Amino acid sequence: MITRREVALRLDIPLEMATRHGIPSRLSEAQLVRLEAEPPAWLLQSRANRTGKKPVWVQLTCTICGYTEAVRPKKWWPTFTYITCSNHGADELPDPAAGHGRTECDGIGSQFIGITDEAPSPSEPRRDIPDSGDL
Repeated sequence: MITRREVALRLDIPLEMATRHGIPSRLSEAQLVRLEAEPPAWLLQSRANRTGKKPVWVQLTCTICGYTEAVRPKKWWPTFTYITCSNHGADELPDPAAGHGRTECDGIGSQFIGITDEAPSPSEPRRDIPDSGDL
């Protein structure tokens, strides 16, 4: 038996949609195969409405230990360079490339921190070059 959450993940639909359309809390593997082979009208409509721009589910994997978790992505998530469990330190990751800054974003999934390494934008002053007033 598989859970409703796993069914939603495999059908690539939100958990709320699975609940709303009567997917039971537990389903056998055969029932899921039948559901995928003969999808109901609401599932066909859901798939037809998908633009493919944003996945319904993403798999988060810790860069350090390999722990994984499937979650629904949030609109505000940037593209992460690394994803780590919250119990790992930043010193366990490789240093950012020369000239790149690092930002951390807590609250990714149930226990992850998203790490983004980015070069400063051209409008930002570089910190390693003194201003003409400093000379």
